[in-house]
Amino acid sequence: MVEVVDMAHSMSDDVRFPEMRREIISAVNALASPEHQQRVWIDREYPHPGYYDDFTLNIHILYDDTDVLENTSSCIGDYLRSQDEVDALTKLAAAIDAMFAALGTELEDLDYMRSPFWGSVVSAAAAAVRVLANEGDQSART
Repeated sequence: MVEVVDMAHSMSDDVRFPEMRREIISAVNALASPEHQQRVWIDREYPHPGYYDDFTLNIHILYDDTDVLENTSSCIGDYLRSQDEVDALTKLAAAIDAMFAALGTELEDLDYMRSPFWGSVVSAAAAAVRVLANEGDQSART
């Protein structure tokens, strides 16, 4: 079971945009959890009314909304706390970029999840979750 970071109890004022950091951590948690991906992205079993999540939403958070996977180093202080976080997210970006380079960006979630690249994405996301948790986001949930 992948350890995910509890968003409700994890933030302090040590980054400029703590709410966006929460969104980044949530997106990385989703990428790290095959159980979540199956339950929410594929089976569409949402934890409460009004909730939505899929692969595309998480990619938009990490690339478009925060730019954290494209200009990772520039995010220290805004969303990230350390070079260790930068390094972990750079590895996640490399895994996602390799998958997109091979498969394109228009597939359905299940097609990405069934690809030979998906294990690398999940592994890199799980490693990033551990680093993000070690950087002060200590509470965990399953």
